[in-house]
Amino acid sequence: MVITDTVPDMFSALIHNAKLITLAGPELAGPNEPRRGDALRTLSSIDRGYIAVDDDGRIARVEAGDPPGEVQAPKVIDARGRVVFPAFVDCHTHACWAGDRYDEFEQRLAGVSYLDILRSGGGIMATVRAVRHASEDELLELLRIRTRRMIALGTGACEIKSGYGLDTDTELKMLRAIDRLRRESPLLISPTFLGAHAIDPDQSDFVHRTINETLPAVAQAFPGITCDAYCEESAWSLEETRRLFEAARAHDLPLRVHADQFNALGMTALAVEMNAVSVDHLEATVPKDLELLARSNTFGVALPCSGFQLDDRYAPARAFLDAGGALAIASNYNPGSAPTPSLPFTIALACRKLKLSVAEALTATTHNAACLLGIQNEVGSIQPGRRANLQMWDFTDERELPYEFATPGPLWTMLNGRIVHERRDLPA
Repeated sequence: MVITDTVPDMFSALIHNAKLITLAGPELAGPNEPRRGDALRTLSSIDRGYIAVDDDGRIARVEAGDPPGEVQAPKVIDARGRVVFPAFVDCHTHACWAGDRYDEFEQRLAGVSYLDILRSGGGIMATVRAVRHASEDELLELLRIRTRRMIALGTGACEIKSGYGLDTDTELKMLRAIDRLRRESPLLISPTFLGAHAIDPDQSDFVHRTINETLPAVAQAFPGITCDAYCEESAWSLEETRRLFEAARAHDLPLRVHADQFNALGMTALAVEMNAVSVDHLEATVPKDLELLARSNTFGVALPCSGFQLDDRYAPARAFLDAGGALAIASNYNPGSAPTPSLPFTIALACRKLKLSVAEALTATTHNAACLLGIQNEVGSIQPGRRANLQMWDFTDERELPYEFATPGPLWTMLNGRIVHERRDLPA
């Protein structure tokens, strides 16, 4: 007779009896590739399963059924059949700003257009003036407040742009504040340099200085940082953006671009030609450019909260997906055109206004968004080895997430294996 003792497998946390929306994806799609077509609609759900989290805050096990008896942890969460998602990845935000745009909001309610406000020195330039007067510490504190709101709504990783400085010192100040937050926050943060966010009318040589002074200073201080631009009427022209991007490539900086928000200026085709990571907005993209983008390795990023806030125009995301495009969706969190930290609301809009299925919208705000930022081996899905960036909601069917809107958010958000936000009205 042989007697053996079962040695417990100890983990730091155990979530069981959960409906798991893993986003692990179909094998044929490639684990590190953005999903397109049918692959975008594969949630890889487990109707009843468990997740074990190791001491490093990473996912150790994801399995169907009940955990075996030897799986033990000091923190055990019985999900009671509720849905657990990977934490969202918000791949386009402008969360670093100071001041407010309440007057502009009332102007738009009275019928004044976004571009007319920008031409008159308001809009982005109003925020630029406020940011120039704010200290780095003040910007950091404002970032802390806004990213806590994002976490409370289920976001676990995000991109944050500069772009409200429009001079070398202020752009660097913004990027330092973002970097300080990156070092202290449980969020996984990707910074982006957006010195070409607008044209400063008070600097006659603004484009030249941005390309020849601000860009090299940023590239030296933050090697490898992504370079972005806003190519639009009353902002950066197609030729100015090309010059900036050629200089950025000389510094080995990846490229992203805001394009076709109000007018199609040819930037989408140029972005594909220059192998940009993404083209963001797309509300005014013409069909031939949309098809060109869909056939390329460049992401299309839809920002439906801008349409909701400004003019009810939305990117043709359905046509882009049907043409085989790699789609990501983001909040565009900013003080003017998208003042919201909510990816749940963004997903609700994507289903209604972009004509996406629930699965497509979820994949576009998790795995695909993580691929865009190059962090898909860390976040965006529930798989062994990934960070335990998770969120649990008070429902048992994932379709309730976009079906209801303006809800309080997830019951809890876990980042790096630790619950960093928990609702106070937790149900029994």
